[in-house]
Amino acid sequence: GSGSGVEGGGGGGTPFSLLSDEPVTVAGGDLLGAQAAARRLAGLLVASRPATPFTLAVDAGWGMGKSSLMRLVDAELTAQPEVHTVWYNAWTSTGADALEGLIKSVLMRFDRRVLRRGLRRATEQRALLRAVRAVTTVAAGPLGVAGLVDELWKSLSVNSQARNEMRTAIGELVGEWAQHTGELRRLLVVFIDDLDRCSEETVLAVCEAVKIYLDVPGLAFVVGCDRSAMGPNGLLRDLSPAGSAFMEKIFQTSYRIPAPDGRGVEEYIRWCARTAGVEPLLDDTLVELLAQRSARNPRRIKRLVNGFVLEATLNPVWRDFGPDAVLRTLLLQYFYPDFYRMMTGPSGTVDGDVVAEFRTYRAVRRTLLAPRGSVPEGEAAQAARFVARYDLVLPDGPDAPGPDVLAALERQLPREFPDLVLNAGFTSLIDELVDRDDAAGLLLRLREGPLLSGDGPARMSAAWEPLREVLAGMRDGLDADGSPLAWPVTAPEGGHPDGIPEQGAAYPEPGAAYPELPPEFRTGARPEPFRPGSAAYGDISYGDAAYGDVGPGAEPQEQGASDGRGQRFVAGSGRYGMRGGYALPTLDVLWVDDQPYRKGEVRTVLRSLGARVRHVASSGEAVAELRSRLPGLLISDISRRRNHTAGFAMVENFRREHLYDGPVIFYTIRQSPEREDRAASLGASLTNQEERLRELVVEAMEDRGRAAPVADPAPDRDFPLP
Repeated sequence: GSGSGVEGGGGGGTPFSLLSDEPVTVAGGDLLGAQAAARRLAGLLVASRPATPFTLAVDAGWGMGKSSLMRLVDAELTAQPEVHTVWYNAWTSTGADALEGLIKSVLMRFDRRVLRRGLRRATEQRALLRAVRAVTTVAAGPLGVAGLVDELWKSLSVNSQARNEMRTAIGELVGEWAQHTGELRRLLVVFIDDLDRCSEETVLAVCEAVKIYLDVPGLAFVVGCDRSAMGPNGLLRDLSPAGSAFMEKIFQTSYRIPAPDGRGVEEYIRWCARTAGVEPLLDDTLVELLAQRSARNPRRIKRLVNGFVLEATLNPVWRDFGPDAVLRTLLLQYFYPDFYRMMTGPSGTVDGDVVAEFRTYRAVRRTLLAPRGSVPEGEAAQAARFVARYDLVLPDGPDAPGPDVLAALERQLPREFPDLVLNAGFTSLIDELVDRDDAAGLLLRLREGPLLSGDGPARMSAAWEPLREVLAGMRDGLDADGSPLAWPVTAPEGGHPDGIPEQGAAYPEPGAAYPELPPEFRTGARPEPFRPGSAAYGDISYGDAAYGDVGPGAEPQEQGASDGRGQRFVAGSGRYGMRGGYALPTLDVLWVDDQPYRKGEVRTVLRSLGARVRHVASSGEAVAELRSRLPGLLISDISRRRNHTAGFAMVENFRREHLYDGPVIFYTIRQSPEREDRAASLGASLTNQEERLRELVVEAMEDRGRAAPVADPAPDRDFPLP
């Protein structure tokens, strides 16, 4: 669970800082009232000492403060007489190791005297050579607690018979430890955190330890988890009826952490903003927006505030806008990342604007689902124009099949649209962003990057004036000491600075064409800061042609060392470079994309896997490369300029002409059912996710490794990657 308080404070000459995500451990750091609940829970645990064993679940969703509450309860318990605690993070173990780890964590809290006697009892009952040696070792020289616990575990888990007797043995240990010499019996409270983040195997192993082996008087368990995530529809959805019944017996009771009240959340947001140094920028409206959109989740609030600090102080796009634009855009990026990627990248839309496409789709969807006689003429005409852009026809007549047209339309639209159109939170966020007076300029800058500002700081939007409360000596784009707020941007050598646009251009209504770039946006050369071959992009070297092409017949830049048989070893192969003790061959990749600087994920994946890459920007250049040397993998975009099927047509031609029959991956920001089907018809894969791209490239490497001779394992040294 998320902590509700953090350490802050600027350093290095800046008043800004990031918030810690660590749980609260002391009462002074509690800002959302968890301390009172912690005090009462601790009191209940102590008063219930005679009722042990029992298990209490601290139940809440992700980021709602489970860990913080448990840490505060832990702190309260340490002040109680004869109460001891142990903390076990289930996420640090996997599978069967979790059972051993939890039991050992409990045993580690016992006295050496108790452990030594327990070890002697265990070895006397089982005449095992290993155990006898352990006793001899104990007698000959004292072991520490860790050594005793290891030997005791070996004895208790040596075979099935020993495991059957483990609960009795542990019960004797706990009973002996709990008696002590005082008036009160000792109580050991075991805190188990992050159980809902574990695999099913780990969850069951932990629960087995709690219910079967550690269910003895003197022990109480406090388990932090989201009960809904561990239910039939969550982690344990494949559990048998018997397993489900077993899980129901684990928790005797639960405490559900309530969401903080509205006033408390707003005070918490202001405290976070003050600690991060951005309080003057978050007025009451933005504080309320953040509270509402975060669902009053403390961890989510801190992550959004941290994101706001980074964007507002490091991203030069925002110099011409203001904090409101930063926060609303950040909410889109945080909660709807796939749509945000389409909004800010080459989305493959008919007119290049996925926001306008979505809003028009929403309006047209209502038209297509409404009774035909009730649709105003203007809305029907808008729907007809929109579906025509996708080569669909809106039939006439009162019985026209509007839902059928909608289904055909949605096959061509991004896969996310049908779900997003029903999400009131998303649609309202989009509408609020579009209703801004400067929406057109904002969306353009998010797609194209910041305007260049010549040789000096850019003029700041008046919305940033509150920064002067933080930076008394601030000038436009400069900190008080003259250092930039990352906003002044200079033109690259040989380029020309763009002018500063006039703000206030209204965003078009749904269905209207995206406005032409005003002259202010077209002055000089448009910057391409991540152009292949540039220093900013230069993880992979592509040469000096217009798009960094490597000419036909040219050798790609080497990124490893050859073993002399055509197989090469990959630097940093790590997780993906080795399979079953052998080295995968380096993959020769042909990458076809006319906007590679917008596809940093491809570069990241190929570089991390040590691939040899040839990049071209067009189908014609790809043909030349294929005739020069066949690659082991082809990665392609789909849309190029106004041709939104260029990649498909290219691969169809390659297959038909037998130029290339190998594996193909279409990497595109826009993923729709129709595109998926068309890729499948070509025997190709399609994805818009970096991790899936990595998996597909690794599969191609493995297939090549099985089909070709494999090199000896790479020598134990690194080879430089460009």
